[in-house]
Amino acid sequence: MPNQEITSLHSPQVERVKALLHSRGKKVRRETGEFVVDSAQVILAALQNPMILNSSVKTLFATTSGLERLNNANVLVPEDLDFYEVSDSVMAEMSEVETSQGLLMICSIEEPNLESLLKSAKKLIFFWQMQDPGNAGTVIRSADASGFEGVLLSNESVDLFSPKVIRSTVGSIWSIPVLNNVDLNLLLERAKKEGFEVYALDSHGSKDISEISSSKKVLLIFGNEARGLPDLPTDVVQVSIPMKGNTESFNVASAATIAMYEVALRKR
Repeated sequence: MPNQEITSLHSPQVERVKALLHSRGKKVRRETGEFVVDSAQVILAALQNPMILNSSVKTLFATTSGLERLNNANVLVPEDLDFYEVSDSVMAEMSEVETSQGLLMICSIEEPNLESLLKSAKKLIFFWQMQDPGNAGTVIRSADASGFEGVLLSNESVDLFSPKVIRSTVGSIWSIPVLNNVDLNLLLERAKKEGFEVYALDSHGSKDISEISSSKKVLLIFGNEARGLPDLPTDVVQVSIPMKGNTESFNVASAATIAMYEVALRKR
């Protein structure tokens, strides 16, 4: 059961949540190392995972309907968790979504060390200046489903810990390492030292995505949705996804999903 109750719209906890969601939320998230989850599905996935619950979950808020949701899912909230019951009006004040699901959570940002990730992973994907939160959430979910071991974004990309991205992952944010503000030149340098084969997806690539070996360490690079790829070293192999019809290219999230399937799941 909740250990405290909030009915005031001016509670410090309400202000804490709003600061993380404000227009300056990205900066506040970076400063505090916290982010907000306002999707019941993503929250339940975290509470049902002991590792995530112990390492990342900091504060939980629930309305009466949210408490019912927890009970129906047979979720037992630890007694030592910072847990508040809030009124519907307080939840509406805190949440970004138009119709709240009665649950909201504050978690700590857990980002992997790039060098450690490059040593341990075999399949990684990098996006240069990805702007759309929905696409970011989708590629995290697809990477999780495909068995990739990390999603990396460059600077000037959407914040991977924004509420819209978190909702779009449908819980996969707890299953796969994600990392913001990765410098592409540094990534290429370190990846090659660790034995990765590096491929950039381009509709005019000379090599077919199906030709990439699934048994080797692979780093896939995707460009900006509108501007395409940045300048890349000549030893980065550009590959394409075969298409029929008249469209110029796939949506970046669709292309990434196809590419990850080809590299990690399709049997040659």
